[in-house]
Amino acid sequence: MAVFTPVTEDEARDFVRGYGLGEVTALVAIAEGVENTNYRLETTQGRFVLTLFEGRTDAASLPFCLGLTDHLAGAGFPAARPRRDASGQWIGRLNGRAAAIVDWLDGAWLRSPSAEDLRQAGAALARLHLSAAGFNVRRANPVGPEQWRALLDRSASGAATAEDRALVAACSEALVRLDDPFTDDLPSGPIHADYFPDNILFDQGKLSGVIDFYFGCDGPFAYDLAIALTAWGFDGQGREIAGAAEAFRRGYEAVRPLTPAEAAALPRLGEAACLRFTLTRLHDRIFHDPANLVTPKDPAAFFRRMAFWRVAEAA
Repeated sequence: MAVFTPVTEDEARDFVRGYGLGEVTALVAIAEGVENTNYRLETTQGRFVLTLFEGRTDAASLPFCLGLTDHLAGAGFPAARPRRDASGQWIGRLNGRAAAIVDWLDGAWLRSPSAEDLRQAGAALARLHLSAAGFNVRRANPVGPEQWRALLDRSASGAATAEDRALVAACSEALVRLDDPFTDDLPSGPIHADYFPDNILFDQGKLSGVIDFYFGCDGPFAYDLAIALTAWGFDGQGREIAGAAEAFRRGYEAVRPLTPAEAAALPRLGEAACLRFTLTRLHDRIFHDPANLVTPKDPAAFFRRMAFWRVAEAA
């Protein structure tokens, strides 16, 4: 259950009072997610999400993340618009955490998306890239190559099992091979950087929302696509799902065709995506706090996907 900082209804009432959203009628913890504390917040004026920012979410990044979702929502993209308090601020403080309220988006994420669902998800990512073009706030990638090295070094210092030590060694080799994969002059701008199935909502067969922009940053659009293909194109064990990546990419390119340079760079960026998520998951497993009720995800499932991209690059 992803509730790291408990909030009572009385505490929520005091916080919500500054937003002019009516009286709190219900506060329900949202169990999914692994980064932040989320509650479904119901008031006399509607339904919202109350988020308390934990762990890797740097409070200084929130003006970018919330500003991007506000910009996208204003452009008609299905992102959750953040609400401002009486002083015009998106970000408040609740129980020692930076906190925000955003609009609720109907729908649920899909465990087994169809080819049509994949097409819609790909097309929505392309629309996100096009719609974000006019957003002028900047944020460097919070989990880029410099952070990969730091994660690897710390994981090496704490790896106690043969499996974890083997992954540390394999990631070290991959890091040397990849070096900095973002040296190409590729089309760039604001990206989601965490476009996984559980961040994309569907309602009655239609994509209804894109959530969780808290890893959002500036970066190559092709890297965002590579992350998404790596997330949607494989099962939980890291095995390729036949046709899934192709359906997603067709949806994307129907809206925003890749340049030749982007298409050529995609396999290397896919390897980079695999390494990025392997390292964060490996670090989280090695340094897991048993007091947190979130089960660490298997880092090897992402490392296995790297072989797919290496074959694609060779081809």
